[in-house]
Amino acid sequence: MGASAEYVEYIKELLGDFPELTTKKYFGGIAFRSSHLGTDKQFGVVLGDTLYLVVDDQTRPQYEAKGMTPFSYDKKDKTVIVNKWFTAPDELFENDSLMTQWAMEALKAAVRLK
Repeated sequence: MGASAEYVEYIKELLGDFPELTTKKYFGGIAFRSSHLGTDKQFGVVLGDTLYLVVDDQTRPQYEAKGMTPFSYDKKDKTVIVNKWFTAPDELFENDSLMTQWAMEALKAAVRLK
């Protein structure tokens, strides 16, 4: 489930104004991190050609209202759902300031989750 280099670059361009943005490899994908809020936290990840953002109980309803889904993967006997990571809404990919706003909320959620 590797991340496409072109897609990662596109996300980085959309997040061009995001403070203290760094990336690193993460389970075959690319993690988006920032230490902007005083602690280095991962707030997003690209797996394949999908961007997932961190959610918590405060932000999850926004994603669910837009029909976004949590990250999941199949194991031999079950499907594992990771409710910490939700797909990013489509409209974020058309507006860099909106992408930055949602990414900042994801960073805040990551900090709240500790």
